Amino acid sequence: MPKKGKKETKVKGAEKTAAKMEKKVSKRSKRDEEDLEALIAQFQSLDAKKTQVVETKCSPPSPRLSASLSPHPEKDELILFGGEFFNGKKTYLYNDLYFYNIKKKSWVKSEIPNPPPPRCSHQAVVAPQGGGQLWVFGGEFASPNGEQFYHYKDLWVLHLATNTWENIKAPGGPSGRSGHRMVLCKNQLLVFGGFHESTRDFIYFNDVHSFSLDTYSWSRLAPQGLPPSQRSACQMTSTVDGTGVIIYGGYSKVRVKKDVEKGTIHSDMFLLKREGKDGQEKWTWSRVSPSGNKPPPRSGFSFAVGSAGRAVLFGGVRDEEEDESLEGDFYNDLYLYDTTKNRWFPGQLRGNKSEKKKRRRGQKGEAEEEGEAGEEEEAEKPQAPTEIVKEIVSEDGTVMTIKEVVPGAQEEEPEEEPKEEEEDDSAPLVEPCPRSNAMATASQGKLFIYGGMFEVGDRQFTLNDLYSLDLHKMDQWEVLVEIDPKAQEWLEESESEDDDEEEEEAKGAEGEEESEEECEDEEDSKDGEDHPAVKEEETVTDYQNRTEGYWIGLARANMGPDVKDKKVAKVALAMAKVFYEDK
Repeated sequence: MPKKGKKETKVKGAEKTAAKMEKKVSKRSKRDEEDLEALIAQFQSLDAKKTQVVETKCSPPSPRLSASLSPHPEKDELILFGGEFFNGKKTYLYNDLYFYNIKKKSWVKSEIPNPPPPRCSHQAVVAPQGGGQLWVFGGEFASPNGEQFYHYKDLWVLHLATNTWENIKAPGGPSGRSGHRMVLCKNQLLVFGGFHESTRDFIYFNDVHSFSLDTYSWSRLAPQGLPPSQRSACQMTSTVDGTGVIIYGGYSKVRVKKDVEKGTIHSDMFLLKREGKDGQEKWTWSRVSPSGNKPPPRSGFSFAVGSAGRAVLFGGVRDEEEDESLEGDFYNDLYLYDTTKNRWFPGQLRGNKSEKKKRRRGQKGEAEEEGEAGEEEEAEKPQAPTEIVKEIVSEDGTVMTIKEVVPGAQEEEPEEEPKEEEEDDSAPLVEPCPRSNAMATASQGKLFIYGGMFEVGDRQFTLNDLYSLDLHKMDQWEVLVEIDPKAQEWLEESESEDDDEEEEEAKGAEGEEESEEECEDEEDSKDGEDHPAVKEEETVTDYQNRTEGYWIGLARANMGPDVKDKKVAKVALAMAKVFYEDK
């Protein structure tokens, strides 16, 4: 009994400290948020002038991260809302709404009057009530220079049957925050964690709030037991029976000195369980120790909930300090968590069986004809890890290199398909490039990944590609929207730039980019004339060897002085190859 009492005292003490800190941060950031409220009000006044629903077929949405991607509860569609984009100089926040038709593979932009103001790092949850609803809570708005932040505490619902937004003004909800998590648990929305940051201070949360879809009312839960530490960007998954949620991972930081902050990547897991009848329910926190192969610690990962209680974790980043510089290791791997078995296992792709069998039959026939049985046996051996280097060339000629180590053929989980197809194989599988803060969701047994970002040196690349993966077959990714190099805009700081040029570049980030693209095309063609020319009958290897010094210098100029020579050399080779192939 004394031990239990000590734990309860510790929990209550932590809650009081958090409440004091929350009040302190709220007071300090009030002035900053008042400035941004005026800017947000301008956006809302423009949206208020729209009185009709306008739906337009369109190309894929612009690059973004920290948006929400949700499955339509009634149709074979995905719903994309909000997000942010940073072009090196200016931050853009969105409140646009897109619908992706999974069967037709087409996008529709839907302009509905009186939407929520622009935001990112919010949460969106779909519910089947009333012909389908999309619930949106919280998130943040940043000033264009990225130095001030406004954290929302509003709750909105999009009535999908009638194409109308409604602002739910129920008292007693969570304080303003972003990076929180929200899930549907039976007839209520559960909100956990998140953070609130101003120019002066920050606070992370571990409180839990419930919004009833029956009574449209908020309540703050007071679970028993020791809760997870304060954090944002965790994984939050409802249990199959709907009696609770599972929390995994997340990120938080603390101030260790006046101007020194220390970040922490969490990799622990907790269960928040509900017991008792509605109106008399009790909630309890307990620590969970899953079996299997846990994901390596990371932040910025994406997750979605598939069928049969399986949660899917994708990508993320882990920052490493090296030689007084900060470099991020970005991931594009998959891990699945089985909530019923409390077990992690890696999501390894099997590849296309029919194609593998064809290749194996072809290899076998050649071996018999040429008497090279030894080579066939060598091909059947498990592969050693291989390093794959991918290059993406942006419109301005900058080349980014993504390096990843692909493990060799390994034994799958016991309950998965037999390993007869593990043999292969020469052709690497198509897959999304490593990234963090991508949007993920699952619908009709498929995982969908959209956008996100990764960094090369000091440059940030924001994506607008779309991939899908059949979670039942786990064979291969399908590319639905490819990376658009023209959308990879990055504006470097330059004293020689005048205000007019900056305005034009800013317009390009908002999608008004046709004339901008024409100018860039002309500049690219002029730049191309300065590159070393390709000689007649010269192979790509000969060209790379002959012009290596030039391309290394150009790559170094683009990537900055802190990037390792080995990475610069790989980028240089890729740039030379791209120029050679264009000619």
